[in-house]
Amino acid sequence: MKKILVTGGCGYIGGHTIVDLIENGFDVISVDDLSRGSVKMLHGVEKIVGRPVKNYKVNLCDLDDTEAIFLENPDIAGVIHFAAFKTVPESVNEPLKYFRNNFNSLINILQCAEEFDVHNFVFSSSCSVYGNATALPVVEEAPFAEAESPYARTKQVGEAMCRDFTHINKHFNAILLRYFNPAGAHPSSYIGEFNEQAENVVPVITQTAIGKRASMSVFGNDYDTRDGSCIRDYIHVMDIANAHTKALQYILEDRNKTNCEVFNLGTGNGVSVLELIHAFEKVSGQKLNFNIAPRRPGDVIEVFANNNKARSLLGWETKYDLDAMMDTAWKWEQAFFGTKK
Repeated sequence: MKKILVTGGCGYIGGHTIVDLIENGFDVISVDDLSRGSVKMLHGVEKIVGRPVKNYKVNLCDLDDTEAIFLENPDIAGVIHFAAFKTVPESVNEPLKYFRNNFNSLINILQCAEEFDVHNFVFSSSCSVYGNATALPVVEEAPFAEAESPYARTKQVGEAMCRDFTHINKHFNAILLRYFNPAGAHPSSYIGEFNEQAENVVPVITQTAIGKRASMSVFGNDYDTRDGSCIRDYIHVMDIANAHTKALQYILEDRNKTNCEVFNLGTGNGVSVLELIHAFEKVSGQKLNFNIAPRRPGDVIEVFANNNKARSLLGWETKYDLDAMMDTAWKWEQAFFGTKK
């Protein structure tokens, strides 16, 4: 079994990806300093896969500690790099914090990959790199608009770092995965979004429905969209996870045409925030308490993906629809908080 290092493995997407990697025959180790992730994620992962997963509690901004992981694991075949701060409002308020963490951790992990001859790398990017796209659905060749938040800027610059690195390291393969809006949870309800102060809209919906929040806000209903609320491409977290496995297989099997390629990961369908709320209400049978609030700085108006490239080259298919996203998210919320509605 090829060994894969997953950074941010105790986070939402990282944990689900570890499950998919192991189920597809990979050996996995995690590094997560637990500043944003939860050790409960690995406990849930271990229940699903039936084996322990080692996590190194290391801050990747510390180069010496990061190098020690590679020294202890000389057989690492590839790295999937999730570890980053990712909250848009926080990045708007604390940009230097985001630049320091997201840039330095990426620099160190790339330096270690070069130093220890690890040639396969998957970078967790985001549709936020497109900004307010002028044409929809967004294709990978679309030019970047101005970043709407410091978080988005760290993804734009992070992609540039990977491109510049692969330009001078021809033996190094990088895949940049721009995913849209992950949602849902593993069908087992053993893992999901552990953040009790979540900012992403789906866990905010489920936390409101279960009573952890008194109400939720829809930030703006006066955008130029079909119902006035922002439109996003929501995609099940297990579909996102599987794309990372397929991206690794793609480069490990030398199927890539160049040593730095980019793929959109989305369903190709735009869903508004209000439509998302209504989908949850239908699946759960719960009436959601929400209010309309002013627009929020950093929010893109509308974005959804053209995913033809990932489908054709990676052989990737989405398996979960919107109802399944909301159903697994709700079942996870009930399991996590031990309350049945």
